[in-house]
Amino acid sequence: MFSILSVYLSDCLLIANRTAFTVCEPCTDYYDPIGFAFTTPVRHFPPHCHKHCVTPAPQLPSKPSSSPPSSSIPHEYHDLLEAFSTVRATELPPHRPGYCAIELMPGAIPPRGRIFPLSQPESEAMENYIKEELAKGFIRPSTSPVSAGFFFVKKKDGGLRPCIDYRSLNEVTVKYRYPLPLVPPALEQLRSAKYYTKLDLRSAYNLIRIREGDEWKTAFSTTSGHYEYRVMPFGLANSPSYFQAFVNDVFRDMLNRWVIVYIDDILIFSNSYPEHIQHVRAVLKRLIHHQLYAKEEKCQFHQEKISFLGYVISPEGVAMDETKVNAVRNWPQPKTLKELQRFLGFSNFYRRFIRNFSTVAAPLTSMVKKGSARLSWSPEALHAFHDLRLRFSSAPVLKHPDPQLPFLVEVDASSTGVGAILSQRLGEPPRTFPCAFFSHKLSPAERNYDVGNRELLAIKLALEEWRHWLEGAQHPFVILTDHKNISALPRWALFFTRFQFTISYRPGSQNHKADALSRVHEPDHASPPPETIVPASMLVAPVAWDLMMEISEAHSRDPPPAECPENRTYVPAELRPRVLSEVHARPSSGHPGIEATIDLLHNRFWWPSLRSDTIDFVKNCVVCNTTKASRQLPAGLLQPLPVPKRPWSHIAVDFITDLPPSQGHTTILTVIDRFSKGCRLIPLPKLPTALETAEALCNAVFHFYGLPEDIVSDRGPQFTSRLWSSFFRHLGVNVSLTSGYHPEANGQVERLNQELTRFLRSYCHDHQEDWSRFLLWAEYAQNSIRKPSTNLTPFQCTLGFQPPLFPWSGEPSDLPAVDSWMRISEATWNRAHIHLQRAVRRTQAQWVWLSTRDLRLRLPCKKLSPRYVGPFKIIRQITPVSFRLALPAEYRISPTFHVSLLKPAGAPDGEEILEETASRRPAPLIIDGEEAYRVSCILDSRRRSGHLQYLVDWEGFGPEERSWVFAKDILDPSLTADFHSAHPDRPGPRGRGRPR
Repeated sequence: MFSILSVYLSDCLLIANRTAFTVCEPCTDYYDPIGFAFTTPVRHFPPHCHKHCVTPAPQLPSKPSSSPPSSSIPHEYHDLLEAFSTVRATELPPHRPGYCAIELMPGAIPPRGRIFPLSQPESEAMENYIKEELAKGFIRPSTSPVSAGFFFVKKKDGGLRPCIDYRSLNEVTVKYRYPLPLVPPALEQLRSAKYYTKLDLRSAYNLIRIREGDEWKTAFSTTSGHYEYRVMPFGLANSPSYFQAFVNDVFRDMLNRWVIVYIDDILIFSNSYPEHIQHVRAVLKRLIHHQLYAKEEKCQFHQEKISFLGYVISPEGVAMDETKVNAVRNWPQPKTLKELQRFLGFSNFYRRFIRNFSTVAAPLTSMVKKGSARLSWSPEALHAFHDLRLRFSSAPVLKHPDPQLPFLVEVDASSTGVGAILSQRLGEPPRTFPCAFFSHKLSPAERNYDVGNRELLAIKLALEEWRHWLEGAQHPFVILTDHKNISALPRWALFFTRFQFTISYRPGSQNHKADALSRVHEPDHASPPPETIVPASMLVAPVAWDLMMEISEAHSRDPPPAECPENRTYVPAELRPRVLSEVHARPSSGHPGIEATIDLLHNRFWWPSLRSDTIDFVKNCVVCNTTKASRQLPAGLLQPLPVPKRPWSHIAVDFITDLPPSQGHTTILTVIDRFSKGCRLIPLPKLPTALETAEALCNAVFHFYGLPEDIVSDRGPQFTSRLWSSFFRHLGVNVSLTSGYHPEANGQVERLNQELTRFLRSYCHDHQEDWSRFLLWAEYAQNSIRKPSTNLTPFQCTLGFQPPLFPWSGEPSDLPAVDSWMRISEATWNRAHIHLQRAVRRTQAQWVWLSTRDLRLRLPCKKLSPRYVGPFKIIRQITPVSFRLALPAEYRISPTFHVSLLKPAGAPDGEEILEETASRRPAPLIIDGEEAYRVSCILDSRRRSGHLQYLVDWEGFGPEERSWVFAKDILDPSLTADFHSAHPDRPGPRGRGRPR
């Protein structure tokens, strides 16, 4: 009888045995509104139901209707149009349990805000807003002692949105920490849904009343009066929490079953179309019952693919919203820190779709940590920015995880981050689909982990991230890793579970008994020498030199000739300039001279014209010509010191002082071995005392090479003190001092000092505060170069072998026996002793370098400033010893110079290179019809005749062309802002630093 009848319940529509019922209040005892089933057998309906509730059941369509509805609301819900009422939404809601309370901190009183001045259009909009809100009863005139400011912000469509400045009130409000839903876990509930409906509540916050007695705290002031809210306004710190708590209570029995609610956005999802209609009807009735109303124009019904909270949801999975993806794809390169933070924040929202997001974005997050207002884009950061935008274009659709299927976890670890993928295999034949991506940027401590521990960390973090899916999974899941040794860990862990024990750390020096037992089975010396075992954390992975791969590929076009030696690599003509630049200019080489560069090239490379090409390249190297001193024969007969017979038996020491502060250092103690010409370079915070100098030598030299027989130094106060002579007399070391005003007696260390300052000048003349970072490479370069006096490198003299600069073949892979090692070392020292008396000489050209001795370069430290500038062409010879040069107009000095200030600039064959070098200045920009040049950075500021001027470094020009310009001529305000931020004591604009 009742198979075609329905019974209406005030809150929701029930289905039982495919028959629709709605039940009134007395009938709720017989039904379970959550499970759509009878709780007890019903034989007779109450009389009230027969009289009021039992009506013919509406016909439920089995599939979506093909005919369009008469309005945006489907006809299935036309009897529930009250849920979309615009009139009812403007009525003052009643007081109910879901109110907004404003609890103030003990003793706190909200401060009184100011009245914001409004424009004429804003004043008119304000009057209309006040009139409408008073008519609705949402606000009322107030006598509150506190107030907040009222103003407008522009909407995207150009309209005005009213805002109340509740920042002061929020600071003294006790925060209501009701949790907002986590959207990604909530979306995982949609794995079997096929139909979706989205509702958006109208004036959501205004549907909740302010708790009686708290209205005065919301008071705001305008030019037309003083008012206070009776409903919850936007802008209160606790508004989102109170509203989320309210809607969660309204839909408590539906949440995460067929409804997801995020503040005022409601998503209804169902597995079938008839079921979906019942769910939507239940939600609409619940809205009407609680006097909540939806915006018809923003609602979407019966969708199979829908956008919700920035995600696109479908039965296939979850994808990114295309409009958001386009925003990232077209995002311009950030110019300020805030713009970069905005980009990273926007991108981070979709990080679960991007594989290895943390690793890819690491250069960008490092820029944020530096905190500089003006960004300095490195090549790595620029690549990361473009790579991140590209990855958004190819991000996959993430499948809904299915607990009925086994999971697959793929992990990987790099030196900067770890990543993981959660996947499942679906379809026939089975294919792997991603469910989620995870990434984590390694902390400084985690970067010190070896490869195995980083892989384990990746597994641990992945299991933590997806614990709710993997812990207690119906099927065992598989972890894929490219670190084979980890596969043994589960077996070992299973074995360890049989025992009860704890592990505590004890240093190896105290572990004598076990240590002795562990060495019982070591092989004796008669057996073959064992291979060296190095912990994985200490291994340096072989480096793949990109240029070597290019050379290998070029061999297909230009094969090696027959005369190329077997142990060297033939370099095709197109790559020879690259090889010359890599070998000569790397910090580990240090811009060596011609013979030293040829020697480095001979270790690995070959081509027929290697020597002549190297000579031309080094003679025309801009860095070498501008930083190396001219070499001339000194006057007078030389009185050489006695020739040593072993390494580090005779050393010479000196100081390089007055350097700009770099990592707390201003001085370098230079030590040279007069036998091998090897050196040690020791950075010091200041010029040391005699005791501090002795301690530095003990720690950095004697500790490694033993005590010398003789130490040569100048007559500095450290070396003439009684402490110095007494200390070394007790050690049995002879102390030799140079004669007064004749530093040539200590010529080897003086030459080392010149080479060192030249090296540092080559690599850090623009950023002189970085010199200490290059000191390690300066020492390595000096010890790697073959010395003409010995025909060996210091490494070969001291160690017996040459450490490789590049990953080439031919280096010994096994350690020799001890006796063989001693014979090789002794033979090496003898060869060095035989070659220890020889010397070198030099040359001329039409292009010359100009000495900076009498030029003012405006650099903080003259020692690290270029020795020469140019090159410049000689126009004509004025006298036998003076020449006129073609100088740029900006120099404003006489173009005639004595020959002593000039240095030849390469061979005639290098003229094209010099022409190109001299004309390398960038072309000017044309702004308003006038030429303009780019400013690289500001170095200083001053005032002249009341006008502010800046000393600027021009982009593409050398330090000799730095100049003072007026502040008004600098068009980029960020340059001056960065300069004054770093140098607040220098002259700046009037009133700088005052609040605007």
